[in-house]
Amino acid sequence: MAFHTSKNKSHRPIADINVTPMVDVMLVLLVIFIMAAPLLTHSVKVNLPSEKAQNASTDNTPVVLSIDAAGQYFINESPIKDTELGNALSTLAQKNNGTPIHIRADQTVPYAKVAHLLAASQQAGLSKVSFLTQSGAGTSAANNGAVK
Repeated sequence: MAFHTSKNKSHRPIADINVTPMVDVMLVLLVIFIMAAPLLTHSVKVNLPSEKAQNASTDNTPVVLSIDAAGQYFINESPIKDTELGNALSTLAQKNNGTPIHIRADQTVPYAKVAHLLAASQQAGLSKVSFLTQSGAGTSAANNGAVK
């Protein structure tokens, strides 16, 4: 309690809001909601029957599509003609459209050949495509291109 000893000061009510009780109430409500939230989840308890079924086998062995320096296409080391590429990729997609595709292309192959291979894969519905490269571009650690 505050007492005013001076007679010149007017007796005005204090206009400040005391927020401490409000913060206490909010913290209590927060604790109540944290404790009550797990109780509000509704779950249906079901006893599932057990069966001996075979799992669906998914063969995710990657298919390697290669293009040699002459521009010849290969599917898993077997040569294929440019006109038969779309049908062969469609057949792969019908078996499993999640089959990963690895593309190996000679560095001298024009980009148009690689783009054609990508477009044929996309049209067939094969979307998991990655490019294979060689690590270490053939430069030795002793001589890394510096002129002596």
